[in-house]
Amino acid sequence: MMPQTPTARVCSHCDGFPVVHITTGTCTTGGQRRTLAAACPACQGTGIRTSVAALVRAGK
Repeated sequence: MMPQTPTARVCSHCDGFPVVHITTGTCTTGGQRRTLAAACPACQGTGIRTSVAALVRAGK
């Protein structure tokens, strides 16, 4: 039996798909589509979250 190792938490905003390519609708001279890369702002393109956001009570 293999030992259990803790798994990394998948980012809840991108569900583990941290970078996507969006087509601009235009083509290059070679016939390829022009794309833009967009990274998840919550995990900065890693696909995993290091910590869960916690609520903080401030004041009285």
